[in-house]
Amino acid sequence: MLTFNHFNFNVTDLERSLRFYKEALGLEPVGERKEAGDGSFIIVYLGDGKTDFRLELTWLREHPQAYDLGECEFHLALRADDYEAIHKKHADMGCICYENPAMGIYFITDPDGYWIEVIPTR
Repeated sequence: MLTFNHFNFNVTDLERSLRFYKEALGLEPVGERKEAGDGSFIIVYLGDGKTDFRLELTWLREHPQAYDLGECEFHLALRADDYEAIHKKHADMGCICYENPAMGIYFITDPDGYWIEVIPTR
């Protein structure tokens, strides 16, 4: 049997992304930061403190330009215990990029343009 372990986003500015994920979603680094001996990459895993699932942020020295995310048809989703409060926070941050009130969901974008769905606990 297989179980989920992590999902990766490549980022252009690791520290900016770490600040965003902490402020917007409360995600914190877990485990060791992995740095290549030659400085070519840094990997940081983020966790929510409740589940074992990890978001891997990878910075690559040789890729300082924005990533081509295509049509952003892929996304990460997080469940919110207090949907109204987190929605207000994200609105105040200006990071909401799409809302679907009929479905009761919305999406935010991170500094590199990745979409993150926020769904209420039901």
